[in-house]
Amino acid sequence: MDTNRDWLRSELESIEEAGLTKRERVITGPQGASIHTENGDALNFCANNYLGLSSHPEILKSAHQALDSFGYGVSSVRFICGTQSIHKELERKVAEFLGFGDSILYSSCFDANGGLFEVLLGAEDAVISDELNHASIIDGVRLSKAQRYRYKHADMADLARCLEESAGARFRLVITDGVFSMHGDLAPLPEICDLCEKHQAILAVDDSHATGFIGKTGRGTHEHFDVMGRVDIITSTLGKALGGASGGFTAASRETVELLRQRSRPYLFSNSLPPPIVAAGIRVLDLIEAEPERVARSQSNTARFREAMTTAGFSITPGIHPIVPIMLGDERKTMALADAMNARGIFVVGFSYPVVPKGQARIRVQISAAHTDEQIDQAVTTFREAALELGIIG
Repeated sequence: MDTNRDWLRSELESIEEAGLTKRERVITGPQGASIHTENGDALNFCANNYLGLSSHPEILKSAHQALDSFGYGVSSVRFICGTQSIHKELERKVAEFLGFGDSILYSSCFDANGGLFEVLLGAEDAVISDELNHASIIDGVRLSKAQRYRYKHADMADLARCLEESAGARFRLVITDGVFSMHGDLAPLPEICDLCEKHQAILAVDDSHATGFIGKTGRGTHEHFDVMGRVDIITSTLGKALGGASGGFTAASRETVELLRQRSRPYLFSNSLPPPIVAAGIRVLDLIEAEPERVARSQSNTARFREAMTTAGFSITPGIHPIVPIMLGDERKTMALADAMNARGIFVVGFSYPVVPKGQARIRVQISAAHTDEQIDQAVTTFREAALELGIIG
C-alpha cells in the first residue's frame, strides 16, 4: 500500500510540475450567467448552459411537481421496477423533436454511447470514427467486437478510404460528434451523409453540444445542415442545453431503440432517471418550442463575443458555435490567464492535457442565451486587460 501511495504522490507531483493540475472551483448557488462562488460573485463563461435554462423558474417548478407526484426515484432499472409514464412521455417528445421513430433514456450521454456499439455491431461489422470524437464514443467503441477504423478529423477523403477498406463488413457504422467540444467546429454532415449513402453505411451522430440550440429551431446539427432524415442515430444529453442536470438518450428507428432496450447494458443495469429530471426535460422541450427567441439569442450572443475577441487580438477557432476556444498553447500561460480572469470576477477554466493534446492548451469560453450584451462586453474587456498584464497579447 505504501508503495502504491508513493506512486500516486509521484504522479500527482508530476502533473503539478507540468502545470496540468485541474482545480475545481466551488459554486455556492444555482447555475446561471452570473453565479455565487466561494470567492464572491462572478460572471459565468464556462458552462454548457447554452439556453440559460438550468435555473429557469418553469424548469424548477416542473421538477418540484414531479417530485411530489412521482417521488424521488424508481429504485432501480425500468424493466424490473417499472417505467413511469413521464419517462415514456419524454422519450416520445425527444423522438418527435429530433425527427425519429423512438428514443431511449440513459443516465448520461456517456452511457448512451457506451451502450450503443456492442449492441448493434459484432465481429463481422465495422465502426468508423472521427479521430477527435468524444471519450465516451471511444470507450463505447472499445466495448464492441467490431473492426475499428479511424479517419482524420473531418477529412472526407480519409473517411472514404475507411469505407472502402471496410467494404467486406456486414454492417458499417460511421460515428461522429456533431460538434467537437474542445474546438467548437461542426462535423461536415452533408458530405458524411453522401458517403454513407454511397457505401450503404449507418450514420450515428453525438449531438450533445448541439441539441436544443443549433439549427433554425434548435434541433441540432442535422437541422443546421438540412440533413434531417439522412442521419440514422443521434445520441445526446439532457445535461447541457436541455436543463443542465443529467441524463442522456439515443434517438433512432423504432427497431434500433427496441433492440437497445433488450440488450444495452447501461440501460439494463443502471437506475432510471429520477422523475424531477425527466419532468424538467419535458418542460425544456416545451419552452424551446414556445420561445424560439432563446435559440436566436444564443446565436447572436455568440457572434458578438467571437467578433469582439478577434478584434481584441486573441486567436480563436473560427465558427458559429457558442463554444469559443481561446487558443494559447502554453499550459502555464493558459492557467495564469484563467486564474487572472477568475480573480477579476469572470468564471472561466483553462483546458490542458489530457483533456486536449499537449501544446494545445486553451480557455474554452461558452456563451449562453442568458448573457446580456453588457456581460459579454465586460468579459472581452477583462480578457484583454488580463492578457496585456501577463504579456500574452501586445
